[in-house]
Amino acid sequence: MNLLLTGANGFIGNYFFNKYINKYNILKFSFSKDNVNDLDLQSVYTIVHLSALVHQMNGASLKEYEDINVKQTMTLAKKAKEEGVKQFVFMSTVKVYGEETQEAYNETTICSPKDDYGLSKLKAELELKKLESSDFKVAIIRTPIVYGYGVKANIKNLINLIKKVPILPFKGIKNKRSMVYVGNLCHLLDEAISQKKGGVFLANDDHAISTTQLIELISQQLHKKVYLIKIPFFETALKLIKPAFHKRLYESLEINNTITKKELNLENPYSVEEGLKYTIQGE
Repeated sequence: MNLLLTGANGFIGNYFFNKYINKYNILKFSFSKDNVNDLDLQSVYTIVHLSALVHQMNGASLKEYEDINVKQTMTLAKKAKEEGVKQFVFMSTVKVYGEETQEAYNETTICSPKDDYGLSKLKAELELKKLESSDFKVAIIRTPIVYGYGVKANIKNLINLIKKVPILPFKGIKNKRSMVYVGNLCHLLDEAISQKKGGVFLANDDHAISTTQLIELISQQLHKKVYLIKIPFFETALKLIKPAFHKRLYESLEINNTITKKELNLENPYSVEEGLKYTIQGE
């Protein structure tokens, strides 16, 4: 099967390409280097569209998000449909649902994004669905935080913190946060492609874990003893000084992807423990 992959040099794209290059004839496309008008998609069956402006901690304008996440996506998708591509796989995010919550999100949860990144991804989803037909399947993959070897941002920062600091004030945190190892995410992508499916699919590891559990699991894989303690008023102070940081450490964001697993007959090939091991050591 001929497959066109955008964002191939990114964290997820690089893993997918190396893992499945012997299964699919993977063609790469870069919006920054290539011209979409020069693309010949006549022989392409599936497009896996990973290229995006991801969530920016320092902020980006709604226009910047929409130019890349909506306009580029739709330019490619419309051309794909016109030239006979049968399936368009779009990488979305749980940010389309909103922010942290005590209730687990699922495939049918009403979307109510709270930031420009989530808004742009939801808009792209809705526009893609307008193109969907029996001859043009649209598969939307919503993910929580994705981790694996070479990942940057939050997980990398936490691993580096655990390496350097033997005592951390994160004992007894009872939140539930869903994550997905890149190997489990790409396995879901592979199943959706192989089965030629359309629809909304959620990617996550088999169970959510707390921040405390995550730190303990990472320290085990690092073979490093970390002492977790409670500091009075630390959480309150963090909530006032660094609310976004507090949200990620103390609040819950859980996913239930039972519908996805049933639809794709899906089983994750990697446990959380294995995912964290390979994040640190490489797969």
